[in-house]
Amino acid sequence: MERRSSWKPAKQWRKAANVIRTCHRLSGGIQPYVAIDIGNESDSDYSSGNGTSAFTALAADESFRGLVKDKREGSFRRLGGVAGIAAALASDAERGIFPGDVRRRQAAFGVNACPKTSSRPKSRFLSHLQDALSDAFLVVLLVCAAVSLGFGVRQHGFRDGWYVDGASIFLVVFVVATTSAVSRHGQAKQFDKLDMARGSNDMAATVVRAARRQEVSVSDIVVGDVVLLKAGEVVPADGVFLEGHDLQVDESSMNGEPQPVEIDAEKNPFLASGVKVVDGHGRMLVTAVGTNTAWGGMMSSIITTKEQVKNAEPTPLQQRLQGLTSAMGKIGIGVAVLVFTVLAARQHAGTARDSQGKPLFVVAIPEGIPLAVTLALAFTVKRVAKEHALVRRLSACETMGSVTAICTDMTGTLTLNHMVVSEFWVGNDQPKAATALAGSVLSLLRQGAGLNTTGHVYNKPEDNVSSRPQISGSPTEKALLSWAVDYLGTDTDALKKSCEVVRIEAGENRIGVMIRDNAGAVIAHWKGAARMVLPGCSMYVDTRGAAHELGIEQRAKLEKAIDDMAVAGLQCVALAYKQVNRHGKQPTMDDDKGLTLLALVGLKDPCRSDAKSAIDTCAEAGVEVKMVTNANIALARAVAVECGLISDNSPSGITIEGPEFRAMPQEQQLAIVDDIRVMARSLPMDKLLLVQWLKQKGHVVAVTGCGSKDAPALMEADIGLSMGIRGTEIAKESSDIVILNDSFSTVATAVRWGRCVHDNIQKFIQFHVTVNVAALVINYLSAITTGKMPLTTVQLLWINVIMDTMGVLALATGTPTEALMRRPPTGRAAPLISNAMWRNLIAQAAFQVGILLSLQHLQGRRVFGADETVNRTMIFNTFVLCQVFNLFNAREIEKKKVFAALFNSRMFLTIIAATVVLQAVMVEVLTRFAGTKRLGLGQWGVCFAIAAMSWPIDWAIKFIPVPDWPVIKMKASR
Repeated sequence: MERRSSWKPAKQWRKAANVIRTCHRLSGGIQPYVAIDIGNESDSDYSSGNGTSAFTALAADESFRGLVKDKREGSFRRLGGVAGIAAALASDAERGIFPGDVRRRQAAFGVNACPKTSSRPKSRFLSHLQDALSDAFLVVLLVCAAVSLGFGVRQHGFRDGWYVDGASIFLVVFVVATTSAVSRHGQAKQFDKLDMARGSNDMAATVVRAARRQEVSVSDIVVGDVVLLKAGEVVPADGVFLEGHDLQVDESSMNGEPQPVEIDAEKNPFLASGVKVVDGHGRMLVTAVGTNTAWGGMMSSIITTKEQVKNAEPTPLQQRLQGLTSAMGKIGIGVAVLVFTVLAARQHAGTARDSQGKPLFVVAIPEGIPLAVTLALAFTVKRVAKEHALVRRLSACETMGSVTAICTDMTGTLTLNHMVVSEFWVGNDQPKAATALAGSVLSLLRQGAGLNTTGHVYNKPEDNVSSRPQISGSPTEKALLSWAVDYLGTDTDALKKSCEVVRIEAGENRIGVMIRDNAGAVIAHWKGAARMVLPGCSMYVDTRGAAHELGIEQRAKLEKAIDDMAVAGLQCVALAYKQVNRHGKQPTMDDDKGLTLLALVGLKDPCRSDAKSAIDTCAEAGVEVKMVTNANIALARAVAVECGLISDNSPSGITIEGPEFRAMPQEQQLAIVDDIRVMARSLPMDKLLLVQWLKQKGHVVAVTGCGSKDAPALMEADIGLSMGIRGTEIAKESSDIVILNDSFSTVATAVRWGRCVHDNIQKFIQFHVTVNVAALVINYLSAITTGKMPLTTVQLLWINVIMDTMGVLALATGTPTEALMRRPPTGRAAPLISNAMWRNLIAQAAFQVGILLSLQHLQGRRVFGADETVNRTMIFNTFVLCQVFNLFNAREIEKKKVFAALFNSRMFLTIIAATVVLQAVMVEVLTRFAGTKRLGLGQWGVCFAIAAMSWPIDWAIKFIPVPDWPVIKMKASR
């Protein structure tokens, strides 16, 4: 065709075959290749499939597939550098690939798409429901419900027996599973919205195909494409650098630290997918797409293994809860079977009217506990979302309450991730304002900061002059340009018009620019690390603009200022200049010697205003905070001091560097992990190792992370906390909670809410076990002494409703208090039922059993002048009201002031009122259904008076001290 007459693809194919054969020969013949005959391939062969084998062979070459992912410099050289790779891929730096070849490349190398959670089917609610129903305890409840349903139908017939017991348990299981699925589905939808902005498949990229530039969807990019990159764009696939100018990328998506990395054809030609271009422009040749990229491979692996890792290890609460519910179920069912047997024997002997033991299965099965946990977690998930924390795994809420150690990043979590100028020296002075500087000094500083830069300032249109200009570049360049605009009053547009940039020269840790102003003066400005620039300076200027010789004494003062900045965690940048060939027609930029020092500028990434208070809160709560960063140890120590992790006067804990930690024997690493406060110059593997050792020593560990390489540590920790702003999609997929504002204070808030959930669950368990023990004991003693039970099946079901539904809503929806963060964490080994809980529930259960047995066995009907039906109604009514009053007692496990802040708990008061009203309906209206008889006001008063006795009993019993060590141990299930 005419449109292809200027391009010879057959020549490209022959080059590809030669490079593949050469690669095979150099690699020692590890990968066998089939001979490819492409010598006479014509243009029409593009549609016939010939040449695909060349792509397939190259795609199968291990050294090529991991070229960028593993940064294989040796393979890069063996393949002939970027020119050889382009030839092997039948591509060209100027012309790119042929558009009609896209499908063939996709068939050989794959498409540029990666698996991710947000791309799962919209019907995934059913999968969430299936996951919830697969819980082992709910499966046991379903079996119990089926057995109970069979008993009910056999005894009462299908019409009346189906709803008696089995249906109620089925209903509870349905509520638990549905609530859990709705909560998980809602969190997944929120996560999808958060991740939508990162949907790379919806983004466009500029590629060169058939020598023409065109925009294509990122998902349509193929291996061999030439992609054009500029500042602000995200690299869409793995590739190698072709050409460009001052191309710098932010690899924080891979390593978590936003330090710009310079890309060039010789030293560092590798560009990984997902990294962001922060400066410059260039072209790259795509070498891998989709799951074959560094980002895609990690993403695919994480999605495959994440659920297996998290599901394989139960949370601390799950371990203890499974042990508790198992013990309760065994004891309760054992008692129920025993009562059933006794009553059956008495019926056979003619001393009992019917077998009533079966209703005890209703209270014997602790189905209310999973309901309480699910509702408490669902409630907390919604509340904590308002505190800037998105919970992705429901059980993560309660696990946060048990956290004993937090390994946190420094940049962006404890600090703002925004460099600012905090210290400024001119000569021996620190001018507070630009007005303190002479005009000549101010002009030179504006030139040095505003022109000698790789950053850019974009001024708003004149009709929008009130808003700040947009500044782009590396963090250091952005800080210096912001300082030049705000402090020095630099108008960058006017500055560029008044000066002509003659030459730019970059050196190690410094950059120079030669300018010619309107007067014809030529000046060379140098900027860089103070320790690199200062040795080349022989003069310095003061604030008045006078030049002085830089003698030994003055140089020592400046070096001390640089040292002080380093100790304080500041990055010190020096600005210097010199006149260059003032009268020459062809000015040249001499070496960077004989410079005149203009200024020393100290930059820092300030700590967040709430970081110190959050760390202090964690310390008071007994939670160890450890900072893990790849920053140098001086900067890390300075930030740790400012945040309160360590103290200047009384340093506590160990500050260590990653290489030193890695070089230690494992025994020594394990011995010092508790004392580590700061780990500087660390790698992602150091964070993972730290987490593993802390868990081995019994800690419940939370870890923050934002980079892709943080994924292993995020998954290994009990709680993975990813950052919502800086975090990569891989980090978020690996985490349990997303911190939406990237602030450590939100982590502390999550700990407080986690402790609140744990407390609420404990309060409900105390209430629940009290009802279980009292009901089982009352019915068991009545069954073996009188041959009948005081509570009917319907009455027991109603008590079950109060215990499981009303109790959950009243106790499991409490909000956190500051007191929660003034006590040590529970940890893994702490029993779920504490000694104080055992004391409270045993006292209340004994009171209820004593009162109700007295009403039954001491002929309560004679005391109150009532018949047997009224007496049984009063027993039922008193028992229910005892639970209502005991709900107040359960608000506080150890404190005596159970009415504190009562009127702030509207939910609690509403539940209490609703329970009393419904109980009145059961007694006064649904008499036939409930097996009750209407009571008079006096009888109601007696019931209330008896039930109210639980308040003074609770107040008195809390004076009894309990030991710290667990009196009753329940083995945690794993």
